[in-house]
Amino acid sequence: MALKYQFNKTFQNQLNKELKVRVNALPTLQAKEAALRAVVKLAREEVERIENKLDIAKKAVASAERLFAEFPKGLVTISAVRTSIKKIAGVKTPVLEGVDFEMRQLPLFSMPAWFPWGIERLKDLLSLETEREVAVRKQTALEYARKKTTQKVNLYEKVQIPEYRQAILKIKRFLEDEENLAKSSQKILKEKMLREEAA
Repeated sequence: MALKYQFNKTFQNQLNKELKVRVNALPTLQAKEAALRAVVKLAREEVERIENKLDIAKKAVASAERLFAEFPKGLVTISAVRTSIKKIAGVKTPVLEGVDFEMRQLPLFSMPAWFPWGIERLKDLLSLETEREVAVRKQTALEYARKKTTQKVNLYEKVQIPEYRQAILKIKRFLEDEENLAKSSQKILKEKMLREEAA
């Protein structure tokens, strides 16, 4: 959308103020963008680290996968996922505080001996899955904020600031031309009046 302006001093002053706001905001936005780029990179690395831990945990129980078929359905469920909000570079991101589990009661004498080991492995897998999900949400929020900040930096840097400068320059030239024309017409009028007085 092209910038609309009028050829007068008031509008020139208004454009100067708006240009000053954008020029002053640009370094802050660029710093925020750089910070978000670094934080997004760390968030991606965190997601990869959690996914690697999850793969290792899955491989560790892969040999006992047939045993898990004996698990009663709903033996271990997640009762609550505790999260908090932390601001990173001005962006609200989720932080996992903990995962609470609920276990269905089974008679101890009827449980196979490997059940306690299996329950712990299942809790580990569910915790890692939850941790990965929270990390992915954090990464998504940061990437979205970085994208929006980059768009704003580009808008200011490549579109609005040059448009404002060009508009101010056009208004300035128009007003100078108008002033020169007024002086020229005054000079011509003065010379004409002098000639009439002399005649």
